[in-house]
Amino acid sequence: MYAPALHREREVVVNLHSMLLAREAQGRPVTVGVIGAGKFGTMFLAQARPTRGLHVVGVADIDVGRARAQLRTAGWDDAAYAAPSLGDAFRERRTHLTADAEELLAFPDIEVIVEATGVPAVGIRHALGAIAHGKHVVMVTVEADALAGPLIAAKAQAAGVVYSLAWGDQPALICEHVDWARACGFKVVAAGKGTRYEPHYHDSTPETVWDILDKYLHIEDRASINPKMFNSFIDGSKSAIEMTAVCNATGLAPQSGGLAFPPASRFELADVCKPRADGGTLEGAGVTEVVSSVDRIGRDVPHHLALGTYVVIEAESDYTRACFREYHMLPDRSGRYAALYRPIHMIGLELGVSVASAALRKEPTGAPNAWRSDVVAVAKRSLRAGEVLDGEGGFCVWGRQGPAARSLAEGFLPLGLAHSVRLTRDVAAGASLSYADVALAADDPALRARREMEVAFGRGNAG
Repeated sequence: MYAPALHREREVVVNLHSMLLAREAQGRPVTVGVIGAGKFGTMFLAQARPTRGLHVVGVADIDVGRARAQLRTAGWDDAAYAAPSLGDAFRERRTHLTADAEELLAFPDIEVIVEATGVPAVGIRHALGAIAHGKHVVMVTVEADALAGPLIAAKAQAAGVVYSLAWGDQPALICEHVDWARACGFKVVAAGKGTRYEPHYHDSTPETVWDILDKYLHIEDRASINPKMFNSFIDGSKSAIEMTAVCNATGLAPQSGGLAFPPASRFELADVCKPRADGGTLEGAGVTEVVSSVDRIGRDVPHHLALGTYVVIEAESDYTRACFREYHMLPDRSGRYAALYRPIHMIGLELGVSVASAALRKEPTGAPNAWRSDVVAVAKRSLRAGEVLDGEGGFCVWGRQGPAARSLAEGFLPLGLAHSVRLTRDVAAGASLSYADVALAADDPALRARREMEVAFGRGNAG
């Protein structure tokens, strides 16, 4: 005879939603601290509020007034974030606003820290602080991961906590594509995302970026966005940063010359993103690449993948190739390769997946396990000794992806350290900068973390 009570007792809760509901039923929702109330953080907060089993105990931002305004924009009632302290917020299931991120890191009843400042040095400091306090870290600031992610992940593992890339952002979604493919027994030929690219974009600055943005975004209120941040997407830096995170988490390799941004529609992915020896554009198999939504003369590519992600796989038998056709995969002309894609990503709206996975499954949604790829600062124009570099998306440098072993061997300056540092000698336009070109403060925490990673992971980068 069927016994409902017995059936319930034996029920195994495996999916994240059910696990969140179980925590809610126990009266102990997953507790979260968010550092940074910018666009990504606000998008997460909009969805965290109605997510059962999740409680944002605190939000830290250097501008508390902005954080308060962002919460209102995200649909929060004023009373929900009026808790005078973290203790009150925890007990009353409300949220405390603060300018002091360290307050969140030290509060014992927060399980997961979401680092969403967008500043690599700050992101590294917060991540290491959270780990020291026994908290899981979801790293939205992918710039920090590109600069020293393998070191942070190793320290998290040693401390018994989770360090994770942020679901909803493209690197974590690409990692999921790669994991899916390998779990199905497919060889991964390439993985990456789409973007808008023309070769001259590498020279773009926060002033000229509007010439590009106005072609497709039509932003009426220019004061509402940060042109430097947007420019990092345009000039190629963000793509290099994100693909570096993917390589360091999946074992895929950067191409020796960096990203080439070949134009491709979603239906051409398998023909374009395969090795040159087989008629594609890649130098080999097992690499990252970003495809462009415009061709080399600026025309939109039909059915492009500008906001999406993809993986290209290889069939190792005639039977599997036949299945590619039978089940309407997106094969190349030979039928040997095929693509799977996700048309969009929803950044912070999807971040709850990472938070829940870290707290409940103790699993990251992507995390670096070796130092395979790096992002090198490249001069946008002729730079002169005495100039102060302005970092990612600025007027001086852009970021190119490349092999970590080459960065180490040639002493290249990582993009994440190319901010507010003075040049000690001239650098030609298009040249990769080196540590020897700049004056770095030896006591800079980000520099110390980077140097520690270079020592710890500098050998066996193919790991």
